[in-house]
Amino acid sequence: MENKKIITYKDLDVYQRSYNACLLVMGQIIPKLPNIEKYDLKDQTSRSSKAIPRLIAEGFAKKHQKAGFQKYIDDAMSETNETQVSLCQCKDIYYGYIDANICANLIKEYEIIGKQLYRLRQAWEKFSNPPKTIY
Repeated sequence: MENKKIITYKDLDVYQRSYNACLLVMGQIIPKLPNIEKYDLKDQTSRSSKAIPRLIAEGFAKKHQKAGFQKYIDDAMSETNETQVSLCQCKDIYYGYIDANICANLIKEYEIIGKQLYRLRQAWEKFSNPPKTIY
């Protein structure tokens, strides 16, 4: 794997993956759920899948703050787990509406995203805030 310089949040593979997975959820899953789920499963799955890339971008803006960055990554991991559970529910409850293969592939993709977020958080723990100068 090639090491590339990370200049913006868009350079993070986990951001790109989560953004693309969100597009698939919004295009292939949400529209196919029945209207009875408009204020529940549709809404929650939509919100959680869209939150992940947003949280990564917000956290990246606070990359100079170890705790600030990690909080956003933790929140993104929570949203990733929520999205996975929602996709499992979509697949199991609405198997007549949802393409099971697309759903299964998305669940696997969110597993990868969760692992990437965890590794990103671990890597960030190695960094510390710059030493304070005492005058």
